[in-house]
Amino acid sequence: MAHKGKVHRFGDDVNTDEILPARYLNTTSKSELASHCMEDADASFAKRVKPGDIIAAGKNFGCGSSREHAPVAIVACGVSCVVAASFARIFFRNAINIGLPIVESEEASKRIRNKDLISVDIEKGVIRNLTRKESYKFEKYPPFMQKIIKAGGLMNSIKKRGK
Repeated sequence: MAHKGKVHRFGDDVNTDEILPARYLNTTSKSELASHCMEDADASFAKRVKPGDIIAAGKNFGCGSSREHAPVAIVACGVSCVVAASFARIFFRNAINIGLPIVESEEASKRIRNKDLISVDIEKGVIRNLTRKESYKFEKYPPFMQKIIKAGGLMNSIKKRGK
């Protein structure tokens, strides 16, 4: 499972209120959530992001409240993957549970720049920066987590197991 896209770069400690402000938590419309994704971190993000693009960030991405709306908004706006030095633990679980591939790589976080074109191979544990002609490794997910991500989230994975 590989993801290739243009990078939208963010810094350290991007919290769930910046990813999806609390004022939009009363909606379940994915298109509405997508239109406000990253709004308090970068007001123009939702207008610029294209399907397949990738978010790269520093440490502690997704800190703050435990709202599942944040990773849902990221997926809904077309982001295929998030690369960061580290993730807040509850955001990490929420992301996997809804099928958003996220990978931790301190080296990639330091080297990847805004608008770089990168490829993230979840199965091989490799990020390729096609702009800089560099590669960075990350710890691969265990097979059961890869299945959850491939299925599009925990609930979809459970439904597929029952068939």
